[in-house]
Amino acid sequence: MSQNSGTRTLISQAQLQRGKGKVVYWTLLSLVVVSFTLVFIGPLYWMVTGALKTGQEIAQTPPTLWPQDPNFSNYTNAWSNLNLSKLLFNTFYYALGAVLFQLVFDTAAAYSLSKLRPVLGNVVLGAMLATLMIPVIVLIVPQYVTVIDLPLVHTSLINQPLAIWLPLVANAFNIFLLKRFFDSIPDDLMAAAQVDGAGPLRTLWSIILPMSRPILGVVSIFSVTYVWKDFLWPKLVMPDGSTRTVSVGIVAFSGGSSVNEVIAASVIAAIPTVIIFLIFQRNIMSGLTAGSVKG
Repeated sequence: MSQNSGTRTLISQAQLQRGKGKVVYWTLLSLVVVSFTLVFIGPLYWMVTGALKTGQEIAQTPPTLWPQDPNFSNYTNAWSNLNLSKLLFNTFYYALGAVLFQLVFDTAAAYSLSKLRPVLGNVVLGAMLATLMIPVIVLIVPQYVTVIDLPLVHTSLINQPLAIWLPLVANAFNIFLLKRFFDSIPDDLMAAAQVDGAGPLRTLWSIILPMSRPILGVVSIFSVTYVWKDFLWPKLVMPDGSTRTVSVGIVAFSGGSSVNEVIAASVIAAIPTVIIFLIFQRNIMSGLTAGSVKG
């Protein structure tokens, strides 16, 4: 009996071994893979090549698959005219702060709910998860009212990085991911640390965090990509030109720039997130599945 004889699939191994079945299977698989690849790669390809075209060629119908006269100066013009260096620096700064805030506070919340088990901890977790059902747009107004007049201290956070960092701290999805991962860490390790005299903070720092690098990497990547692609909230709380993010800045400067320069700026703005995904895609998948099975 073969090793995979107990595996049930839509197409049996015997059919795949036959000439006609094998040809049909690989043909359909290739068509599906190529189709999905074109769907995902197509917009990126159009954006990259569109930045090399003239304004007339971009508006041409039907569109050309490759620029007739590629103009790479559109990228340099976009870099200088749209002040992309400042916009990218601001976005990196906000993304780095968001990562640090979420790693500190979300990790502490998840560790408390998972290992310290406070009173009514499940109620708190359920209330957090319930916020995931609320559309983000509904929270814009109360968050903005809070930011322009912070309770207790009565100060405005407009044009300050805290206006972006503080709302991102209360991220129920990241807390849930971290909690599920912490749940998969055996309690025997916690008990052994307590026997050695380690307190909760020492246990978190010396045992939990070193074992949680995959999920911490996932949370970090999610934080960076969220700040990078967010538009509405940074536009509201960062109205000053010197504090804008790259997404807001490109739109703000698009009125005085050509279409191909705006497309080129969009390509430059998308490069960092694409590089991050290509480098850490394995870490993303391993982090998401690491805490799915206990034991």
